[in-house]
This record gives sequence, structure tokens and C-alpha cells, in this order.
Amino acid sequence: MTDEHGPGQATAGFHEVYGTDPEGVWAAPGRVNLIGEHTDYNDGFVMPLALPHTCLAAATPRTDGVLRLHSGDAPGGIVELRVEELAPVAGGAGGGDRGGWAAYPAGVVWALRDAGLLTGAAGGADLHFESTVPTGAGLSSSAALEVVTATALNDLYGLGLTPRRIAQLCQRAENVFVGVPCGIMDQMASACCTEGHALFLDARDLTQRQVPFDLAAEGLRLLVVDTRVKHELGDGAYANRRAACEAAAEALGLPALRDVPFDGLEATLAQLERLGYDETTRRRVRHVVTEDRRVEEVIELLDAGDTRRIGPVLTAGHASCRDDFEISCAELDLVVESANAAGALGARMTGGGFGGSAIVLVAEADAEAVGKAVTEAFGAAGHGAPRIFPAVPSAGARRL
Repeated sequence: MTDEHGPGQATAGFHEVYGTDPEGVWAAPGRVNLIGEHTDYNDGFVMPLALPHTCLAAATPRTDGVLRLHSGDAPGGIVELRVEELAPVAGGAGGGDRGGWAAYPAGVVWALRDAGLLTGAAGGADLHFESTVPTGAGLSSSAALEVVTATALNDLYGLGLTPRRIAQLCQRAENVFVGVPCGIMDQMASACCTEGHALFLDARDLTQRQVPFDLAAEGLRLLVVDTRVKHELGDGAYANRRAACEAAAEALGLPALRDVPFDGLEATLAQLERLGYDETTRRRVRHVVTEDRRVEEVIELLDAGDTRRIGPVLTAGHASCRDDFEISCAELDLVVESANAAGALGARMTGGGFGGSAIVLVAEADAEAVGKAVTEAFGAAGHGAPRIFPAVPSAGARRL
């Protein structure tokens, strides 16, 4: 798999569609999450890293309030909208009548206008997108599309937005305009990650720390295994998990499940049982509280220079996603089982779940053998071959 289209390809694509050259080309990456799954909307901790795979936007501003969107990766021609007419569709599914992918950049323009950052005819633009971020793989292709749109418009219109503010506006676009109740992690990762680092993020106050993550220097490699099983976060499963977490926090009188202390977990689960909450809800709570603790364990190990020992923490995180949060699937479980059996240091699903990708931490010398074992296990189970590539901690959104 190639990592990143060059700006020349995006420029040529723009010229072919619009007949002129763009004013510039911008990039925003996809991400993998090292640890911290479904903790961000519970005000907890996450630790993503940006991938070299990016969404590119070639763009030029317009002065007539028209927004024209074109993707080199999606069927269909130019999607033309008027900035002043952009509005979430009733019921929260802002993309319902806008042709799928175009709802994401359109939602960003709406969020910028709704925040008072674009006024009058400003905000119009011609945009052409090209992406190497695999779609449906749990690697945040939608966040990359949102963040590259906002980053391009921020520069074109001199809005002066920080990467953090860009991430917040893009999350609002996805929550309110597109109608997906995602947390802030994906957008923050795409906007704020730096090369050679993982991003330790507190989703409550958005404080962040860039944690050195140079696996090659330690003789290690982090593999991404795309199962090619498409996940669909808009089908209600994600929203159901979030609603259960928020209902439990409210019943406990807490702002969010992040406020349940790890050493008070058993007492909290007993309290929920007394309040009449079923075992499923209690398992959801247990996942979030223990997952926050796993993020803390990983940061402690990385700070101590003991990267190899994060492997078992990753595997424990997968078990929690599988059993307590119930967001894994047979293919993801097979990646973890076959990789660990072949000598991996640890493995887990990454992303929203219900398909998508897993990550595998391996010694460099074992990477090829582990990848082969996973591929053979998929073949033996009758699954299509997975797509396997290294996760190299890369830069966040930028102008090329």
C-alpha cells in the first residue's frame, strides 16, 4: 500500500476537474489508536498516533458562496452546494440527502460558518480530495477528510485556528451535521499528532503530550492488520454504547465514567446493580474504567523506556473490547489470537470496532513471520486476505 499521494497528483486532479490550478494542497492523516478505546466520549484518556496515509485537499477559495466538492476516490462528479444553505438535516443525519462522503467536508464548512468564522459569501471554495487512508478500516478516514478541509479553509481565509480548535469544529461537524456521535480523539489525532510520537490526550480538557514512540530504535514494529471487514458506526451500535455509558454516569451522579476511580470499580459496579442496571451496562462501565487504567499503564511503561512490556496491556485491552464492550468480531479476534500464537508481543483491535483493523506489536525480526501466520489463519478460516502494513508515527495536518 502506498502511504501518501504527492501534492502533484492532487494538483493535477484539481486541474482536471476545475480547469485551473489550486491555490494550495493540504494533507491530514488517518490514525491508529495505540490504546484507549471508547474512552474519549467518557472524558477519559487515549493514545493515538498518526499514520503516513493521508487525505489530500487541493483547494481554491471562491467569492460567490458556492462550495464545490470532488473526490478522486468516490464515484460521481462535483457536488455543488451553497454555503449559506448548509444545515443539519432534522434528526441529526446531516449527510442524509447530500451523497454520503460530501457530508463530511460540507459539515466542516457549516461548523465554521455556525461558529461565526465564515460570513457572507466567504467560505465558498473549490476542493478536490484524494486519499490513501483505507475507508471502513477503523483508521479515521472521515476525520482525515474533515481535518484537511478545515486546515485548508483556515489557511485560505486566514482564520487563525489552532489545531485543537480545528479538531473541535470537525468533531462538531461529525456529531451535529453528519449525525455520528463520535468523541474527539480521531480529529485531535489528525490535527495534532507529530512525527515519531504518540499523542497522550486527556479528552476532558484536551491537554496533550507528545510521547516519543520510536519503535525502530528498539527493534520493534507496530503492524496494522486491516481485516477488510467494513465497520459502520452509523448503524446505532456506537450510539448505543455511548448512551449506556452516559446513562450509567448519570445514575452514579458523575459527570462521566472517567470519574469512577479504578480502585473503586467493584463498589461502583455493585452500586449499579443495586440501582437496577443489568450486567450488560455494568460490563460497559468496567471496560471504560479499566481501559482508562490501561492507557495510564502504557504511558508509564513508555516513560520508563520499557516499550516491549506494553504488549500484554494491548492484549488485555482487546479482551475487554471483546467481552465487556462487545465491539470486536471473529476476524479481529483471529488477528489477535494468531498473531500472539506466532510470537507477537501483544495485539488488539483498534478503532470503533465491529470490523476494521487490529494492531500487532512485534519484534522487528518476527514481523514477517507473524504477518504470514495471520494471513494463513485468515485463509484457513475462509476469510479474504487481510491487508498488513507498518504503523509509522507520522505528522498531523499541514500544508504541503
